[in-house]
Amino acid sequence: MQSDTRPIGMLDSGVGGISILREVQRQLPGADVLYFADQGHVPYGPRDKRQIRRFTAGIVRFFLERRVKVVVIACNAASAAALYHVRAQFPDVDFVGMEPAVKPAAEKTRAQAIGVLTTSATFQGELFATVVDRFARDVKVVTQVCPEFVTLVEAGELDSPHTHEVAQDYLHPVLQAGVDQLVLGCTHFPFLTPVISAIAGDGVAIVDPSAAVARQASRVIGGSFDSSEVGQTCFFTSGDPARLCALAGRLLGSVIPRAQVRGVRWVDDDLVELAR
Repeated sequence: MQSDTRPIGMLDSGVGGISILREVQRQLPGADVLYFADQGHVPYGPRDKRQIRRFTAGIVRFFLERRVKVVVIACNAASAAALYHVRAQFPDVDFVGMEPAVKPAAEKTRAQAIGVLTTSATFQGELFATVVDRFARDVKVVTQVCPEFVTLVEAGELDSPHTHEVAQDYLHPVLQAGVDQLVLGCTHFPFLTPVISAIAGDGVAIVDPSAAVARQASRVIGGSFDSSEVGQTCFFTSGDPARLCALAGRLLGSVIPRAQVRGVRWVDDDLVELAR
């Protein structure tokens, strides 16, 4: 059977989805990826869900013009607001979305209390309520909305004194509740794991769903690429390409050639790639 060489499409409001991208690169080294950072609209968390649906649908159309074989919505806010919507709007497209990792946390807790760090759009979405109802009825779920975490990661401020101060404020009420599992409910948050872990201490497990999402993408793809070759990643941003190039390289721990980062702009609800 002929190999399917089409790329994976992966989207986020900004660089948070790179936490998923690095897992996909590790688990699926032969896959080509188109990564879209909607940095002109970041953060998605405080936005109205109708806005997020429009943005997500526009990025999906942009991907389909480039013949992707699957779309990974590597953004908890976009998954919460738009996953059901784009699945209905694009029934022939395979989607992989984000779901707060409440289930594994609820299964592993010994304290019968778990914490969830999230954004407003995810916390207020139907998906979050459904996941808690399905998997965490018998445990205490302490939720903390952490909007400034997204801003800090987008600024590349991963380990500054201010980042530690903000994290202390967010984590204090959650830790006071006696949780022993801490769910990262936004793809930006794994980049703050060292800070979060230092504050939470050894008795609190950090639950990062990135590896599980990459495994789900692998299942959907079904091994339809040649893993003997190293795949290529092309980045698109509705923000500043040079800034994304530098920050993506830092987050991935590798040098990203400037030619692999392209600028786009929104025209109404559609995207146009800028000339290089």
